[in-house]
Amino acid sequence: MSCAQQACGPAPARPPTWRAWLPRAALAFFVLNAVLTFENLWPTAGIRFGQRLSFELCLGTLVLMAWVAWRGRAGRRTVALLAAAYTVGVLLRYLDVTVPTLFGRPVNLYWDGQHAWQVARLAASGVPGWQVAAAAAGAAGVLVALYAVIHWATGVLAASLEWQRPRPWLLAAGLALSASHAVYPYVDSNTRWFFSLPVTPALLRQAELLPDALLPHRADQRLSPSPSFERDLQALQGVDVLLVFAESYGVVTLDDTALSEALQPSRQQLLRALQASGREVVSARVRSPTFGGSSWLAHAALLSGVDTRRPGDHDLLLTTKRPTLVSHFARHGWRTVAWMPGLQRPWPEGAFYGFERYADADRIGYQGPAFGYWRIPDQASLALLHAQELVPGADTSTTAGPRRPRFVVFPTLNTHTPFRPLPPYHADWQGLLGRDAYSAAEVAQAEAEPVSWLQPMPAYERSVRYTYEWLSGYLGGQAPRRLLMIVIGDHQPLAAVSGRQAAWDVPVHIIGSDPGLMARLRAAGFTPGLTPSRPALGAMHQLTDLLLDVFDGGAAAPGRRQSSLSSRAWISPEGAPAGSAASH
Repeated sequence: MSCAQQACGPAPARPPTWRAWLPRAALAFFVLNAVLTFENLWPTAGIRFGQRLSFELCLGTLVLMAWVAWRGRAGRRTVALLAAAYTVGVLLRYLDVTVPTLFGRPVNLYWDGQHAWQVARLAASGVPGWQVAAAAAGAAGVLVALYAVIHWATGVLAASLEWQRPRPWLLAAGLALSASHAVYPYVDSNTRWFFSLPVTPALLRQAELLPDALLPHRADQRLSPSPSFERDLQALQGVDVLLVFAESYGVVTLDDTALSEALQPSRQQLLRALQASGREVVSARVRSPTFGGSSWLAHAALLSGVDTRRPGDHDLLLTTKRPTLVSHFARHGWRTVAWMPGLQRPWPEGAFYGFERYADADRIGYQGPAFGYWRIPDQASLALLHAQELVPGADTSTTAGPRRPRFVVFPTLNTHTPFRPLPPYHADWQGLLGRDAYSAAEVAQAEAEPVSWLQPMPAYERSVRYTYEWLSGYLGGQAPRRLLMIVIGDHQPLAAVSGRQAAWDVPVHIIGSDPGLMARLRAAGFTPGLTPSRPALGAMHQLTDLLLDVFDGGAAAPGRRQSSLSSRAWISPEGAPAGSAASH
């Protein structure tokens, strides 16, 4: 027998040639790079693959090379863990490039995750069950397939690094790329042009949110100061105040030329209705603390006068005993009502505000048929509110004596994404109070209207026109004379409607019949009519202080505060000026 047969054992395997190794390694690297450098296909939820390198993949390859050189190889468990971590990075990349496109704001995993189920319910409303199941199964299949592909590519890349011959030039290439990325701040040229934006900063940004979210005792340090509520409401002279948060009503309705022209007839109709009823309207712009969603941030900002641009600050606020407009009106004798047709589940957080009456979707008394996920049309909600709280002589409170004025907060629904199904306007407001508010044919026709996530502008336009229509009908013939209505957008609609890098401004209209009060509003910076002038008065939470001044019968002319409001710098949650690429 030969030496090889008797004592030396089998001959060692010959290392693969570069022709056998390079194609598989290159394909694995290409796959891993592609799934971490894709971009959003605006304005959809789809993606397009980029042509740039992932710095994190380059750096990770160097780390894996060092691991293989130390341990001899990467075991199955190591490959599986690396593949799982990489898959999480790919999912975060998808959220990081998609959420800003669809909603106009960065993703917030901690806070958005708490509402993911409600978003899923909204997206699935009106969709057959089998389609929902098929979509869920498809999403799970895509996730499994993604992990399988990443696992294969990671294993191939790790195995290729076991061959020592390519290590020197791979090491040199990796170090050169890393150095190119690192020296960017110190040289005049852009040495990172061939790199895609990394995912790690997005991950670090999510981690930075946790301490503020999990340590509520930091509220006093984190929250902005509350405005002074040591003022009275004598300038209102005991009128009912109806604060309407118009869902997704942003300045795109004014600044987008085509949309503004399409809505102009509806605005003129509303102006004619106001003039016929002896009312006046003044308008302004303010900057919302949110964009494309998270309406509760806007509600809390205006009601409390506290800056809620960061979602964590909103939740911190609810743990405090800060004063609000609700407590302010209640202290001065107003009956406070939360008219919340969009709330279909318990709202324990609402205890912070202390409304005397809380009416959600199950408590406002709507008996008609459901229109889509939100069920209750805005016109029907307002008809029920009028009948129960605002009609002269109505008083559902338990206290004896003269009727108390109302302070009502009413967030609308029909301009909510996806702006369908849209109910018809009814001239007979009394008929909206019963079971026959809408016919089966009207519901069927509304639900038959197509929903487009790719071209949402036509549906948005119709939903805003519907809002103007029911406002015209109510203020022109139904509303009590002694009513002050504040209509304010909570945020701009999603970016597919508002456009890229859109401003965060929203319109605010104040409608009333008291000439003295309207004059005070004009002195504070409001513009007569429905078209507010630029610039914005300030952030939404700063508007609270202005209104407190206007409503205070003993305050000096509020115009002196307006200039300081307008000049205050307002920074987006990411630290960039509003409207910049970093904005929500």
